[in-house]
Amino acid sequence: MKIAVLSAAVVALACAMAQAQTSGANPLASSRAFPYEQMDVKTAPNGVEHRSVATGTLATGETVQVRETMQPVGTPASALHTIQHSEIIVVLQGTLEFNHDGKAERAGAGGIIYVALGTNHFVKNVGEGPAKYVVIQIGGDTKK
Repeated sequence: MKIAVLSAAVVALACAMAQAQTSGANPLASSRAFPYEQMDVKTAPNGVEHRSVATGTLATGETVQVRETMQPVGTPASALHTIQHSEIIVVLQGTLEFNHDGKAERAGAGGIIYVALGTNHFVKNVGEGPAKYVVIQIGGDTKK
């Protein structure tokens, strides 16, 4: 039940930001909610689905970007990369392995991964089915 409530809340935020982004406005300037079905999905050749939800600026000045990813089972890990922002990854479905700083940690549905500024890392689906997760980028290079 907790995962369903968390999923619904994350999706509602993502939908609101997606709708505002298409209007050209700052999607974080006001509160709103829109259906999940309004988000555009892009599928990579390897089957990974991406929903780039929105990029906006909080009233306190931080740039925030939200996106959702679904990695099918057996998909190769994302490339090792270093970020110049902070990330919070909310695992909605499946199991992710988070490789960083010489460590490998796992997070399943309902788990949260925090990626600090400057972390060299990658995530991969290590479960028996698809892994679905939401990435919330805060600050730094999110305007790329």
